[in-house]
Amino acid sequence: MSDTATPERIKALIQAEIEDYDMSAREAAPTIEAFRAALREPREVTVNFSGGITQKCWSVTRPNGPYRVIYLPTAGYFSLCVESDFGPLDIGVHGKAIGCYASV
Repeated sequence: MSDTATPERIKALIQAEIEDYDMSAREAAPTIEAFRAALREPREVTVNFSGGITQKCWSVTRPNGPYRVIYLPTAGYFSLCVESDFGPLDIGVHGKAIGCYASV
């Protein structure tokens, strides 16, 4: 795992996203409110990727239905994962944490 992927660093990335989020759209305030309510202390998890690959990552939101947002330390961005019988599964929605969360 990357030494820059610490809970403090991940929380700082998320806080910067919140501060920089464009609040001009009508749905911006409810999106930020829901995202903040879903945030959790970053917790290390094993994520499953296609091809049977697994990687240690960081869960940053509580589940929203079967979905949650994960930080991928080797990529340096966030992912939307779906819960499976084998743990979180990367579904290919990547980018900023708020964007991943809002895509549900």
